[in-house]
Amino acid sequence: MTTIRVEVNGISRKAIVEPTLTLVDFLRDHLGLTGTKKSCDSGNCGACTVILDGKAVNSCLILAAETDGHSVTTIEGLQKNEALHPLQEAFIRKGAIQCGFCSPGMILTAKALLDQNPSPSEDQIRDALAGNLCRCTGYSKIMEAIKSVTERTR
Repeated sequence: MTTIRVEVNGISRKAIVEPTLTLVDFLRDHLGLTGTKKSCDSGNCGACTVILDGKAVNSCLILAAETDGHSVTTIEGLQKNEALHPLQEAFIRKGAIQCGFCSPGMILTAKALLDQNPSPSEDQIRDALAGNLCRCTGYSKIMEAIKSVTERTR
């Protein structure tokens, strides 16, 4: 067992975890943050994407113990004062959410990109999303949603 201290969505957490516990399982099973989706468990789909110290990562490939002393943001952490994040609003407004399973990972990947580059090109958005799979939308609505947020910030 390992004791970790990790900031999750701005809240400092202390937990005792098994050394083999993945971050996705820690978030879902120990903290009840089920917005982070568990799907392929091999880093191929992006459904489990969270932001770790400002970078979009697959939480199924990271051990919870590795987050000791770090900061994690999940989809639940984007909402501020009961207001949705502009990316969440754009995904709804542009119809980028179909079944919704990929949406948390897509939104967090886009947020990490926009935090680093507020005005990315379409190719840069596509490159950032390359590790996130969607079976419903065909990606065009997702691209429209992200581009609409970049246009609002210009």
